[in-house]
Amino acid sequence: MKDLSTKYLGLQLKNPLIVGSCGLTNSVDKIVEFEDNNAGAVVMKSLFEEQILAELDQNIESYNTGYPGAFDYVREYTRENVVSDYLQVLQEAKKRTDIPIIASINCVSSSEWVSFAQSVESHGADALEINISLLPTEQHKRCADYEQVYFDVLEKLGELVSIPISLKMSRYSSALANLVARLGWTGKVAGFVLFNRYYRPDFDIDTLKVHSAPVFSTPEELATPLRWIALLAGRFDQDFAASTGVHDSQALIKQLLAGAAAVQVVSSLYKNGAPYIGELLSGLEQWMESKSFASIDDFRGKLGYRDGEEPAALQRVQYMKYFAGIE
Repeated sequence: MKDLSTKYLGLQLKNPLIVGSCGLTNSVDKIVEFEDNNAGAVVMKSLFEEQILAELDQNIESYNTGYPGAFDYVREYTRENVVSDYLQVLQEAKKRTDIPIIASINCVSSSEWVSFAQSVESHGADALEINISLLPTEQHKRCADYEQVYFDVLEKLGELVSIPISLKMSRYSSALANLVARLGWTGKVAGFVLFNRYYRPDFDIDTLKVHSAPVFSTPEELATPLRWIALLAGRFDQDFAASTGVHDSQALIKQLLAGAAAVQVVSSLYKNGAPYIGELLSGLEQWMESKSFASIDDFRGKLGYRDGEEPAALQRVQYMKYFAGIE
């Protein structure tokens, strides 16, 4: 048996595969099933900050998220997903499992919802993942205005909780590496998850209506987080977790070679079920055996920016070596 153990956010994981935040992680029985199938950790399904404000008896009708129709959606959604239920699932999951359970909150501001983080900590969460969903669509807002939200949220949370905080962030930034560096300098964030995944609209040309594109990720979406994990991991004190596009053991291995401390998986588990975790980890072990690697640390980051043989290939947007011959 190979040593698949890793550390993420200061937590000891038996392996780097984390079940990411999704509908499957909103059930105690499902979380137990993921542990039984050897998941390294689980991120609970995200609560929205609007749900927390509603539970705190805030007037969310006057709350401006910047997204048309957001209140109507949240009002309907909150009827079936109350905050107290979330804490109950968290507490019960901690009683029935031994793996780290990471709470998750989806937010767009640093409003009064942050006080809820104390409840998450007191109910046993090992860490807190903050999914800050910012889409820079407002023409009158600067990039710095959007990015300030990250700092405001971390500042308030850092004063309230002692558990590790990870930031699941957007790739939309005019200077992503600099933003990550400045967020790290705050001392409030233990890790970054690259990247959050947005609702994707599509157009029906027959009905002339907007509808949702396929919800699940595809293997082709691996490239973007792979590039940025390779460019950033190892250059900062914080851990990096990869998210999106991991559908087989090869993708899992690639993200570890890029430097990821952990790899989040969601869509492939929806498609293949919890036992697929074993197949992903078995593929990782077989590959490690073929390369004579005894542990994850033997190869983590081997193809990242610092150690990669061709770091320019990670940076170049249009790389002549690879595109010149295509006609």
